[in-house]
Amino acid sequence: MAASYRLVIGNKNWSSWSLRPWLAMRRAGLAFEEINVRLRRPDSKAEILKHSPSGLVPTLIDGDLVIWDSLSILEYLAEQHPDKQLWPAERDARARARSIAAEMHSGFVPLRQSCPMEVLARAPMPEFSSEVAANVGRIVALWRDCRTRFGNNGPFLFSSFSVADAMYAPVASRFRTYFPDLGPFGDDGTAQTYVETIFAMPEMAEWEDGARAQMATAD
Repeated sequence: MAASYRLVIGNKNWSSWSLRPWLAMRRAGLAFEEINVRLRRPDSKAEILKHSPSGLVPTLIDGDLVIWDSLSILEYLAEQHPDKQLWPAERDARARARSIAAEMHSGFVPLRQSCPMEVLARAPMPEFSSEVAANVGRIVALWRDCRTRFGNNGPFLFSSFSVADAMYAPVASRFRTYFPDLGPFGDDGTAQTYVETIFAMPEMAEWEDGARAQMATAD
């Protein structure tokens, strides 16, 4: 199938926002051309601006239409491809999925600032702020609630893979890197199992392989 989309992303080891639509598109089987802009270089901003008016990644290009921001991209894809069921079909589940996706999009700043995504790193964090601990605890509780209420028919937050899983995949990476034991944050095993579910996806293995290849050729 010829690619009808172009997805502009950053480095796979670091770019958490790029991972979100990339993962959803791969999981849904949507063909796209991947345009990778190396971040943390003097010309990174200029290269991104060739594709994105925001100067940020990711950006989805569909013909003459440019969509930026991960959540906007995911919403657009869900509208364009309703058969892929990127949001849960049931009303209550869909409302909860949108709520937790939006909370991830706008929240958890202490965790994001103190624990940047590094897919290939393993760096358990023995000390962290109370704000970071509160963020981790909140996410652990969110995952447990979603899995308990809506996850009885599959391994993901709402049983089948959805936008919510795409939004929290970078958090699963952060937990694997910095907090391999989630017990101190109130986990009863649900969150740890969910992290393992995310990384058991072949699409995540593909992303990790891409990160390794990029790091091996980094200047």
